[in-house]
Amino acid sequence: MDKKLQKEAFIEAFKKTFGNITQSCKAVGIVRQTYYNWLDTDADFAQELGSVKAPDRFLDFVESKLVEKINAGDTTSIIFALKTKGKSRGYVERQEIETNAFPDNVKVEIVK
Repeated sequence: MDKKLQKEAFIEAFKKTFGNITQSCKAVGIVRQTYYNWLDTDADFAQELGSVKAPDRFLDFVESKLVEKINAGDTTSIIFALKTKGKSRGYVERQEIETNAFPDNVKVEIVK
């Protein structure tokens, strides 16, 4: 496979693996150092990889899986979504800590 096709295949694998370099290299059949060489010597390749925004793509993917579970009626997923996205409507778990642990009318007497 020529280098241009390998780079294109790598970019597609990089998108599908949400930016996982090792998995992308394995998918294309290159060693990791080749990836770094391309990154250092090919500005277009580096720019295209930078535009992938892998963390955002990963979050979008995971959120879509959560929505699938919610649509399927998965109780755990529904509770999780309410606890994280429904806070403004009171769906929170909180631990209340009493800051005033002593009564107001405590007297301290120092005896010598």
